[in-house]
Amino acid sequence: MKNTTEKRPFGIRDSIAYAAGDLGCNMSFALKGTMSIFWTQFMGMDLWYALLLIVVQVWDAINDPLIGSIIDADKHKYKRNKFLAYIWAGSIGLIVGGACCFLPFPDAPVWAKFIIFIAGYVVWDAFYTVANVPYGSLLSLISNNVKDRASLSAWRSIGSIFGNMLPMVILPFIIYDKDNNLIGERVFIAALIMGVLGFICFQFMIRNTEIRVDTDVQVSEEAPKFNVFKAFGNFIKNRPAVGATVAAMGMFIGMQGATTAVTVIFQSYFKNVQISGIVQLFAMIPIVVFTPLARNAVAKWGKKELATVGSIVSIISGLGLFIIIPENTGLDLIIYIVCQLFFSLGLGIYSTVSWAMMGDAIDYNEWKTGKREEGTVYSLHSFFRKLAQGIGPSLVLIIMVAFGYVGENEGNQLWNVAVNMRYIVAGTFLFSAIMQFVGLALIYNLDKKTLAQMNSELGRSEE
Repeated sequence: MKNTTEKRPFGIRDSIAYAAGDLGCNMSFALKGTMSIFWTQFMGMDLWYALLLIVVQVWDAINDPLIGSIIDADKHKYKRNKFLAYIWAGSIGLIVGGACCFLPFPDAPVWAKFIIFIAGYVVWDAFYTVANVPYGSLLSLISNNVKDRASLSAWRSIGSIFGNMLPMVILPFIIYDKDNNLIGERVFIAALIMGVLGFICFQFMIRNTEIRVDTDVQVSEEAPKFNVFKAFGNFIKNRPAVGATVAAMGMFIGMQGATTAVTVIFQSYFKNVQISGIVQLFAMIPIVVFTPLARNAVAKWGKKELATVGSIVSIISGLGLFIIIPENTGLDLIIYIVCQLFFSLGLGIYSTVSWAMMGDAIDYNEWKTGKREEGTVYSLHSFFRKLAQGIGPSLVLIIMVAFGYVGENEGNQLWNVAVNMRYIVAGTFLFSAIMQFVGLALIYNLDKKTLAQMNSELGRSEE
């Protein structure tokens, strides 16, 4: 590997550009949280949707390492960088990709709905993967400086936050009627608009990204072909990658798994779905406050150490969510908001360094094996993360149905069902936090001292 010196110095321009990339991703991805409500309440699929989600999510997960291996094996000389070229291609498809998941045909026969959902999801997922996998791999190539990577990771979190804020706060006022029921046609239009916004964000990122870490690739006719089983074996041996992946799976089980139940809570328990986005926006305040401090905090305490503390805070908050006062929704809403606030604080501490931790895991792979394999390592991480994104919501939806949820009732679930949803949300968040703790505290092994040793032996800059 070589560092090119004829590059502009790392600065705020790089951080903002990288944040714009995740903003672009989330313009498309954030609507995934609305998918369960759309397909259970508007399209009337309920348990069928849970089954279909598992099917497409397995393909979604398999798709990532395939794309990652293609990127790693691509030896074509691009004008700037192959990762940026793939992101550009993916951003084009995402203009309409997200809308394909929300084609509003509620009166179509069940078999037609199957085709609409699977085809729409596959189209969206293909373009999302082409953009997202190389985007995640870029972090380790923009700079090899530890603090720079922490800054990029933190700013990526900012991009993710604002990418979620727009649909989270604005959409409930647009896509629900006065009776808290979803208007499916409006979701389709919103998805198209967000696809265009995402494309603009990606183009801004591409034009303002500087690649400073280049890899010398020796292409040989005798070079071994990509072997998915060998790649998986190497990934399992990479403890930081495994630990970061377990933590990310926990995070997404909490974020994605509880989404439908959270919406039902505000529909039928608090009886005001429009404020759901505002409440969740308020819960993001700790992430916004902590993000600017991440760079110096990492330098002082270390990424693993900070993230572990964050997971402990989330565990305590998850336990607090079990404090429920049925039929006193005013006080109960306050308790819910406070617990969400602290849960978000713990999650925010982890999320601001999570991508930098994956960048370190890629370096760890090089440290131990002599090979970087950015695309493969990141895509396998994405493989398991997406399994959590699919299996989590599916299992939670099955549990919701078992405890009385009926999609066709829309925003008028029975009161005891609404109470059950509160407990399901609490349980999902607690399980999520415990998974994060296991991944970060017990598996991830790059503490501050070990990371310094690795960077020293690899010739990485600490300052």
